[in-house]
Amino acid sequence: MATFIFGHKNPDTDSVCSSIALAYLKNELGDKCVPKVLGNINAETKFVLDHFKVDVPSYLNDVRVRIKKVKYDRKAYINENASIDEAFKLMQKHNITAIPLVDDAKMLTGYVTLKELAKYLINGDKEKINTTLDNILATLDAKVITKYDSDISGNIMVVGMQSKAFYESVELHNDDILIVGDRYRILDYAIDSKVKLIILPVNSGINDELLAKAKKNKINIIETSLGSYLISNKILLANFIKSINTNHNPVTVNNEDCFTDFKQMTHQINHTNYPVVNNKGECLGLIRLTGPNTYEKQKVILVDHNNFSQSVDGIEEADILEIIDHHNLGAIGTSIPINFRCKPVGCTATMIYDMFVENKVAIPKPIAGILLSAILSDTLLLSSPTTTEDDKFAAIKLASISKTDIDKYGLEMFKAASSIGDKSVKEIILGDFKKYLVDKDNIGLSQFFTTDFEQIQKHMTEYVDTLNEMASQYRLIALFITDVIRKGSYVIYNSGSDLIIKEAFGLKKIEEGIFIPKIVSRKKDFLPSILGVLEGD
Repeated sequence: MATFIFGHKNPDTDSVCSSIALAYLKNELGDKCVPKVLGNINAETKFVLDHFKVDVPSYLNDVRVRIKKVKYDRKAYINENASIDEAFKLMQKHNITAIPLVDDAKMLTGYVTLKELAKYLINGDKEKINTTLDNILATLDAKVITKYDSDISGNIMVVGMQSKAFYESVELHNDDILIVGDRYRILDYAIDSKVKLIILPVNSGINDELLAKAKKNKINIIETSLGSYLISNKILLANFIKSINTNHNPVTVNNEDCFTDFKQMTHQINHTNYPVVNNKGECLGLIRLTGPNTYEKQKVILVDHNNFSQSVDGIEEADILEIIDHHNLGAIGTSIPINFRCKPVGCTATMIYDMFVENKVAIPKPIAGILLSAILSDTLLLSSPTTTEDDKFAAIKLASISKTDIDKYGLEMFKAASSIGDKSVKEIILGDFKKYLVDKDNIGLSQFFTTDFEQIQKHMTEYVDTLNEMASQYRLIALFITDVIRKGSYVIYNSGSDLIIKEAFGLKKIEEGIFIPKIVSRKKDFLPSILGVLEGD
């Protein structure tokens, strides 16, 4: 199983590029890793990946444990035309109390429980058979003397009376199945009556004269080492298993269903066994509520975040191997010790660069280019207060490897990122949005980079209304529009948060869209200032 590497929801350039670069490094070191994204990439990241000709990672919806990852009873199903005997033996083999039935295309057609099987053997019609000759041969451990029909259907008759009494009192038909030993006159009568099948017990055989006559009349004849009594009891087990199917539409589980959802369902439906099917309706096996149901968790490595609320859905069900991040510690916990690399640098990509150096792995030009792009993005062209000497050093080295002019390329990148284009107000707000838990309250902080605030200002009312609509689940929700040229940010916030914003940034006045100089970092400026007010309440 490959390990997935991904950043936070609403992926930015750092989270995407660091995931790609780390996956490359891990694969070079012999691990099997795949980079993933948890959402659509933004315009800046698209520009970066296009510029350095790097593919966008595939989307990861969640890492919840699916039924297909659980060790259920695979292939615990049987063709509906198999015998009851074969079905029972398969149930014993898998130690299960029910068996799904399938047709020749493996499509689920029904479901038989051990209880229904026992009820049939006690109360079922013991004089009728409807099956195949092969099923009868397997059930009775018999061998063929003559065979003319594949399907056998009719009435079972055990001959116990005297020959004269039998053929004088019993009228035979061509759908009768006779269990009879080496009794010439009765066999002759049965052959003349063109019965469907003659079963010879204790390998009693048949003489040449009768055999020739049987062949002429096309009579099916088999023999077995079992006695007449055992044959009469066991032959019912040769019937089609579908003959006792009363559950044509059983409750099923799809192999793509989440295991936690399955367990929740079992609380409402009081069953023990559930057929597992795929999206085509094909049966794959049986999952038991009381079975071992062990499973392998999806292995993951997190970059640029360490908080449950920012990570992939179902992260609590995954096996977290490693975290590389440059943010404050969040609420993610693990059951065993893991590699955790957290450093106060401006960008996760700086730490990924260090890992290449530590492991003495050469950095290809495209990987160097996207790592450089991540650093320039997170540090606002190395001008953000979060920028460290490590970031600057890594950026210079990566620029050299990728043959990139930092200033020229950086401005092109930010220009691509700051284009509003045909983005809706909500798309701009949610493009780089992060949720934080403060005590028991949620706050939401969004950041958008542009050098054209006037375009946003024209729709100020719509921005405020949208933030107000989103604010029902938040104590505060704010959009910071960062201007790289002016080195500051405009802030738009939900109604009722004006005093918090005013106090957080020491403003003399407060209004929607006010420009706050020298604040450009969500991590170092926006979040700490707002937390200082909220946690001081």
